[in-house]
Amino acid sequence: MSAAGVALMLSGAGMLLAASPAQAAEVAYKTECIPPSISGLPPVEGTTKVEITAPATAKVGDEVDVVWKTTQAASSNPDVLDLEKDTVLPTGTIKVAGGQTADLAVTGTRTNPAIPKKSPMVLSDMKGKLKLTKAGDVTLTADKYNINVSKPISTDTKCSPKETVKSSVTIKVTAGGGGTTGGTTGGTTGGTTGGTTGGTTGGTTGGTTGGTTGGTTAGSTTGGGSGGATDFPGKTITTGFACTSPGPAKIDGTATINAKANGSSYDLTVKTGKGVMKSPAPLPAGALKPSMVVKIGGADSGSVKVVGAANKTALDTGDEVSLNDMTGTYKPGADGKATVSPGDLTIVVKLSPSADPITIPCKATKTGVSLTLDVKKQAGGVSGATSAGASGGGTASGGLAATGADDHGALKALGLVAGTVILLGGAVFTFTPWRRLRGMR
Repeated sequence: MSAAGVALMLSGAGMLLAASPAQAAEVAYKTECIPPSISGLPPVEGTTKVEITAPATAKVGDEVDVVWKTTQAASSNPDVLDLEKDTVLPTGTIKVAGGQTADLAVTGTRTNPAIPKKSPMVLSDMKGKLKLTKAGDVTLTADKYNINVSKPISTDTKCSPKETVKSSVTIKVTAGGGGTTGGTTGGTTGGTTGGTTGGTTGGTTGGTTGGTTGGTTAGSTTGGGSGGATDFPGKTITTGFACTSPGPAKIDGTATINAKANGSSYDLTVKTGKGVMKSPAPLPAGALKPSMVVKIGGADSGSVKVVGAANKTALDTGDEVSLNDMTGTYKPGADGKATVSPGDLTIVVKLSPSADPITIPCKATKTGVSLTLDVKKQAGGVSGATSAGASGGGTASGGLAATGADDHGALKALGLVAGTVILLGGAVFTFTPWRRLRGMR
């Protein structure tokens, strides 16, 4: 899903830290940068200087702003070609220590002055938001980074440390006095109980209920558990996906699964975070369509495919991309409490009506239970199998298409262009997983 969906999904809202003053510190470390293979240039070794800015103090549950400022890139622009204004996009990774869940990805903007040959590389500041999940000292350390140059064709140079890097700043994180809404890691009992039509017995809880992490427990619609309830809101959970090229390396965000009783079945709606990525190139309306395999656990087992609509409006390079809600139908295949969790994500990209679709599979690396339902077995239920859901299976529904998604013809054409413009690669360092989409504009 390229920039598009990819990012797709997930982007959770958090409490922004405003009171604590920011702190900044510069570190320098030996770095090796690998130019694009088409350039024919050898690796470059140099010194990277980075200044990381973050708040000095925060509370558990806060989401803080972190800024990476590159005061010196490891290498100058090679003696190959001049780089045009606003063609360079840096991205990087900040290592996070201190009990947090993951390292932090930071992204810059494609804003730079013209950079002549043999001149120092000028990189925009890279930014990211870090959700703090545990009390204690959290250290931030600069790590690998990439530089993407979009012209004359998109190229990437990957830069990584060649020595141990000193941490830049430390955030002192204190307990937040009850956690964030909906429950944080470790389980906060801050949800609401009961309250839906007729009084259900399954309110939202932020902690662990009967061995299920978080989630909403909803009464059965057939046989007395729900008192007539039909709508069952799920809990927003943190998710992570590892995508296959040409998609982004990973997508981090949030997802919520809501259910609505439909006879003996449940209509599922998966909502993901907004604007977690940027479009890698101009994309027409209808170019990006997401789908997901929702995992069913607990008393039941199997999966349900949910499908979302394609983007309604055209996207320009750099536009924020969000995924549309994905829907499908779950028909229980067992009796008891069934859990519902986000699973693997797929984004199908079609650049024009006549173009072959490009399928980008993203494997769920981090997920959790968003909803628990009291269910009763139905004939033909999902137990042990995969259900196509309300939107159906196959390419026609825009779901997990079994296509030759590599789009070999386009790649061959791009290869010819790259060979003709072999100079370009050495001029840039970059990281853009959507290389192919950029090259196919």
